[in-house]
Formats: sequence, structure tokens, C-alpha cells
Amino acid sequence: MEITLAIIKPHVVRNTVALRNLKNLIGKNFTILDSKQVHITKELSERFYNEHKGKFFYNRLMTFMISGPSYALILQSQDCIQKWRNLMGPTKVYKAVYSHPDCIRALYGLSDTRNACHGSDSEQSALREISILFPEFKATEIVMNN
Repeated sequence: MEITLAIIKPHVVRNTVALRNLKNLIGKNFTILDSKQVHITKELSERFYNEHKGKFFYNRLMTFMISGPSYALILQSQDCIQKWRNLMGPTKVYKAVYSHPDCIRALYGLSDTRNACHGSDSEQSALREISILFPEFKATEIVMNN
């Protein structure tokens, strides 16, 4: 079993129908170990997106992520990271619309920054990102028990 972090971004959280649909989709495909609405502050966002500092989209991403509440989840399943990434679809919304029209980003994404959701890209990233948004979560207990 594997765990990952999923984030539903602010513009989707503001759309209650879309948020409900995504929560249902997630619940059918994953065990949800924890979840919460979180307002990502500038400080949290800087820690979370530190690897992107200096890239052309960094300021746009930071501004968007602090614009309103997001919904964060810790997911668990077999091949969880890849499974969640497949459900999200390509990062670039225009590509998602054409190549994966039923994926989350094709259905709810607006742009490359406002692409509806985030998912960790590796086990190492998942553990780092979970520790930022869920500091009380003890990932080692879950990983060791499975």
C-alpha cells in the first residue's frame, strides 16, 4: 500500500458541486486517511512550492494557491501515487482536454496554474508534502503497518 497527498485547488473548492463530485470520485478509488479544508498561507505555500522558486510560473502559482481555501487529502491504495496522477490527467489543461477528456483536469481545470488539483510525484515528495499540510500525521506508522 502506498500513500499520497492530493490537493483540490481553490477555484474547485469554491464550486460546491465540483467539490462534491471530486470527493465522491476520490472516495470510490482510495482510502482517505485524513482530509481537511486548508487555507494555504504564503508561508505554507513557500515551503510547499520551494522547488519551483525562480521558475516563470512561481509567483502566479503562489498567488493563486493563497487566494482561498483548498481541500487536502491523504490517500491510500495500491499504486496510489500513479493512480491519483492518472485520475488527475496531464498538468497542462489544454492537453488534458484533448488527450484525457474524462480526467479531473480536463473537467475542472481552467489553466496550467488553475488545473484543479495537485498530486505528489513520488513517495519522497508525498511524505514531505504531507508533513507540511498535515504536521500531526504520522506517516511512518501507516507505512510500517502495511
